[in-house]
Amino acid sequence: MHVIGIICEYNPFHNGHLYHLQKVKDLFPNSLVILVLNGYFLERGEISIISKENKTKIALQSGIDLVVELPFIYGTQSADIFGNISITILEKLHCEYVVFGSEINDINTLEKIADYTLNNKEYDKDVKKYLDEGVNFPTALAKAIKIDFDFKPNDLLGISYIKSIKMNKYHIKPITIKRTNDYLDTTLDNEIVSASNIRSRLKLGENIAKYVPKYTLDYLENVDEDKLFNLLKYKIITDKDLSIYLDVDEGIENRLKKVINSTNNIEELINKVKSKRYTYNKIRRMFMHILIGLTKEDNKTLNLDYIKVLGFNKKGQNYLNSIKKDIDISISPDKNSLIYKYELKASQIYDLLANTNTTTFEGKNKPIKY
Repeated sequence: MHVIGIICEYNPFHNGHLYHLQKVKDLFPNSLVILVLNGYFLERGEISIISKENKTKIALQSGIDLVVELPFIYGTQSADIFGNISITILEKLHCEYVVFGSEINDINTLEKIADYTLNNKEYDKDVKKYLDEGVNFPTALAKAIKIDFDFKPNDLLGISYIKSIKMNKYHIKPITIKRTNDYLDTTLDNEIVSASNIRSRLKLGENIAKYVPKYTLDYLENVDEDKLFNLLKYKIITDKDLSIYLDVDEGIENRLKKVINSTNNIEELINKVKSKRYTYNKIRRMFMHILIGLTKEDNKTLNLDYIKVLGFNKKGQNYLNSIKKDIDISISPDKNSLIYKYELKASQIYDLLANTNTTTFEGKNKPIKY
């Protein structure tokens, strides 16, 4: 039996995710599938429109055997950190393969790029130079490695996965599946469209039944963006030193203090503080770190000290029991862990924004059985 890993946010779970799972099962008919799931707040600094608990239920209903958590503190950071911790979790669970969507669908090219970024001493310096010139990260990356390549979001994440495997000498083998749509296209009207497309349609009040499995519709949350802004505004106004929080750098805290009282919503605030170095996604992640209170000091001391199991079916439970003695990390949260404390805070904030009761789910620490 092959053990396959996938890494997803399911915001929301849609037909493209079903396609991904079916392709995994086509490639590996006799396999066990493990999902590393990002929860309440996502890599681009967004709020999930489905709770972590319900995303776990959807994953199990869709054929995934074992669901484990990507903690908030890693799920809301850059692609390299997001990717490295996700791959580390899969390695500790003895995965043989990680299968991810890719726009280019050429694993050899992605591996060459990963090798270059790991082994070229000038790479980081060159990327910083191009970012300082005002180009976005994908363009800076292409310029730094001196190739004509249009970097798309899934390829960028894939490169991060491959870098983690190579850097840590993990045993996992990366495999790509061709992505069938443009991640940023919010107008495409096929049955398989991006999560961004679906979220845009939801904001416009459109019917999304064509793009998602029927059971996804039962789990959508009504996230209150106005409440998010008000909570964030309160933090920015009342905290004396915003620079203690992760990603609040280069004096942007002064800009935040200056414009916050004349700002009416999140998008307006982003536009007022955006700069060459502070992209849209980086600012959204920074907002989440301010909101939850993730400090730079705590971030320096954090280590992955447990893997939280969110759910499993019988097959997944049997597999977990069979490898327990060989896993070199706890598979239940240590309630004294900083990672757990931040996860609990994230669930409490999510409850306020989506009117849910996810804090109860976090506190019980009992996997969902399917």
